[in-house]
Formats: sequence, structure tokens, C-alpha cells
Amino acid sequence: MATDRISAIHSELEEIDGDLPESIDESALERMHIVAHTLDEGVRVPLTDFRVGIDPILGILPGAGDAAAAAVSLYIVAEAARMDVSQSTLLRMIANVGVDVIGGSVPVLGVLFDSIWKANKWNLRLALEDLADDGDELDTGPEVVTVD
Repeated sequence: MATDRISAIHSELEEIDGDLPESIDESALERMHIVAHTLDEGVRVPLTDFRVGIDPILGILPGAGDAAAAAVSLYIVAEAARMDVSQSTLLRMIANVGVDVIGGSVPVLGVLFDSIWKANKWNLRLALEDLADDGDELDTGPEVVTVD
């Protein structure tokens, strides 16, 4: 089971242009992936290829369910911040969580919205892309300065 999660993370990483820095905590990436998968795509809807997580299920509870899902969603943002993801990316991630909370809080339609709006999956991808971009910048080597 853990091997499946690790291979899913590696497939996510392979899709990203560039390499992640060596200093990245792979266990933190795995935890972020588990949280995103559980909230957004944990269960396949029978007879379809569509997947839902516990986010729309929690959304059935007015107010409290969306607040609980948002609190767990912010874990991904916190881990990304700990890994030194850029502020602009963190703001985009927080905006995704905010849209998820606002859209999910609409009575009845909020559950449908939460089923479609995969904020945690997108936030994981944003963090990975940002970290990969940082890895590219680190791999370019030192800048050569000539003194005349």
C-alpha cells in the first residue's frame, strides 16, 4: 500500500518539468499526497471513472464540515511553506482553499462543488511545480563574475 502511494508521488514528480532539490523531505511530500488524495479523490464513484474524497462528505455538515476540511487542507499549505515554497504560490494555494470553503458552504450545491473543485490536488501540484522551479534555479551553478 505504501509502495502505491510512493509510486503515485513519483508519477506526479515525473510530470513536472525539472528536478526537485535534494533537500526536499520526501516523507513530507508523501504526507501531502495522502492528504490531497484523501480529501479530493479517495473513493471511485461506482460505474464511473470519477473520484471523490471526504471533502464533499464533510461538506454535508453545514459550516463545521467545510471548516474541518479547510483546516486539513491548510496542512498542505503549511508543509509547502515549511519547504520554502514561494509566497506567490502559497497565496495561490490559500486562495484555492478559500474558494473551496466558500463554494462548499453553499447549501446543497456545495457538495457538488466540493466533488468537482479539487483544491488539494491542485495545491499539491502547485507546490511541486514551485519546488521543481527552485530546483532548476539551484542546478544552474554559480554565476561567474569577471573582474577587470
